[in-house]
Amino acid sequence: MRIIVASLCLSVVLFGCGAGKNKANDLALNTPIATHIDLSKVTEDKAPVTINPGRFTVETVTYRLPRVIPGTYSVSDFGKYVDGFKALDYSGNELRVSKVDTNSWTVENAKELDKIMYYVNDTFDIEEIGGIGQEQPFSPGGTNIEENNYVLNLHGFIGYFDSLKNNQYKLDVTAPTDFVRTSALQNVASSTSDDGTMTTTSYFAPRYFDITDNPMMYGNLDVEEFQVGDIKIVLSVYSPNKLHSAKSLKETVFKMMKAQKAYLGDINATTRYDIYLYLSEGKEDSAKGFGALEHHTSTVVVFPESMEPEALADSMIDVVSHEFFHILTPLSVHSEDVHYFDYNNPTFSKHLWMYEGVTEYFATLFQVDRSLVDEKEFYADIMQKIQGSKRMNDAMSFTIMSENVLKAPYKDEYLNVYQKGALIGMCIDILMREESNGNRGILSLMKELSNKYGKNKPFEDDKLIAEITEMTYPSIGEFFNTHVVGDLPIDYNAFFEKVGLEIGEAQIETNYILMNGAPIVSGDGQKGTIFFTDMVLKNSFWSAQGAQANDVIKEINGTALTLMNANQVLQQVFMWKPGKDVEVKLDRNGEEVVIKTTTTQPYTQGEAIIEKSDATEAQIALRKAWLKG
Repeated sequence: MRIIVASLCLSVVLFGCGAGKNKANDLALNTPIATHIDLSKVTEDKAPVTINPGRFTVETVTYRLPRVIPGTYSVSDFGKYVDGFKALDYSGNELRVSKVDTNSWTVENAKELDKIMYYVNDTFDIEEIGGIGQEQPFSPGGTNIEENNYVLNLHGFIGYFDSLKNNQYKLDVTAPTDFVRTSALQNVASSTSDDGTMTTTSYFAPRYFDITDNPMMYGNLDVEEFQVGDIKIVLSVYSPNKLHSAKSLKETVFKMMKAQKAYLGDINATTRYDIYLYLSEGKEDSAKGFGALEHHTSTVVVFPESMEPEALADSMIDVVSHEFFHILTPLSVHSEDVHYFDYNNPTFSKHLWMYEGVTEYFATLFQVDRSLVDEKEFYADIMQKIQGSKRMNDAMSFTIMSENVLKAPYKDEYLNVYQKGALIGMCIDILMREESNGNRGILSLMKELSNKYGKNKPFEDDKLIAEITEMTYPSIGEFFNTHVVGDLPIDYNAFFEKVGLEIGEAQIETNYILMNGAPIVSGDGQKGTIFFTDMVLKNSFWSAQGAQANDVIKEINGTALTLMNANQVLQQVFMWKPGKDVEVKLDRNGEEVVIKTTTTQPYTQGEAIIEKSDATEAQIALRKAWLKG
């Protein structure tokens, strides 16, 4: 998963990224569980779902929707979005049903159970701003049910019986014939209604895990298909106002994935990869959790539709590359907690530093390795992660946090997996390069682990660090025990020294609303206004325009700015690029001040990673091996 978050001091969030072990079978015959989602009968954003499990041989059975889904590390409680749950016998009569908890229903007299029926509400239109950490689905793992688009993360529609998660599933989806539909799940048949208006598409899933692992998108969307080496890429885009298209993003995705394939070398985990991009319209009932959620052969991405094309392209590179690198971990290298995932009462691995951290590190490193960005841009990304990690609890054991990620106080530190987790990967990479004279790094380590385990063989959670130490060097084990299992903060300068770098003061590129990760605006709750702080004077763009501390921002590009709409409006400022025509109206002690200009790149003074002028040849050689593999 990849979450994009930039928090302002206004309490405004700019940007919200295994199958169970089988027990004794309760069916007389191991028949496929037949399921049906009927998008032709949606009412009030609710889609009817029917489950036909075949004949049971026991008196009671329990049906569940997931409480937690793989890759999210948070509670979703998909049972909350189910209405009208009922179980029918073979005569059409209702059977007695007891709701066990938020996500579970027990059916009595199950030998007579013919089918289960219920309605599913979508999750996009109930999300709250700043919902990260709250018990609600993160948008890329949620569901959307609207007239023109359906995001079918199937774990939000289809549940499971405890003992039957390894049974085959047959899924029928009925929808208007003119809908575009994309899914990586195996399509086995289709049929059209007599009047030609509705088409039912049938899919096959070997087990429940494959239901949860293969999202779909239906509706008014456009699709581009293209080859990257031996991988077929299917890019599906929903843009409600047609501001973006699959065609406009095709070249960006192609270039990115071609570079990723080259970086990964001989790793071939899939022959097809689906990217589902939902662009949120920014309305009150639109999706608000921006980022992505990985699957074995696909990813679901949610971004604001109002993003400028260049900003959207940059974000797709950052986020989708992260999700694609998950083919290494946890999809190919994972613990028993992941492999035998319990959707209702999961346990969590100690190794989020690897699952999310190393994945995020690869998504950053490959860009400089394949010359998509230069060294200066790479250093800036790393510096942002260092600054971000320092705003979290830097003296917390990463393994303890990972294992207890759903509990306080650890769940509030989850976002550090994208900051310090990536930096842990960087430190291991530099150490391995140093120990091997530049020949081995963390990518080679992950390849070795993938060859040893792979997607069908989990590792033992408590033994992984010892295994990695044995596969590498004692210094790696010492680093883990001190900074990952242990809680001693990392001295990053000690690692940069090895490659002839250091952290120092410099003029750095910054943002129009954030500098060094901190906002240059604040809010007055009593007056309902947003104003510049004194940090605006340190921003070269705003300083050149004459902006002053305490200036109230009244209007941005024709939109009045209030506390109520600050999240949406300031998102746009966050995504500004140089060369954009802007008009900002300020209130300075009762006098209106108008800034009408074209944006230039803003700079500020701050901490930066810089190359040492006295770096030795050995340090420079090690730096080259680190950055260019």
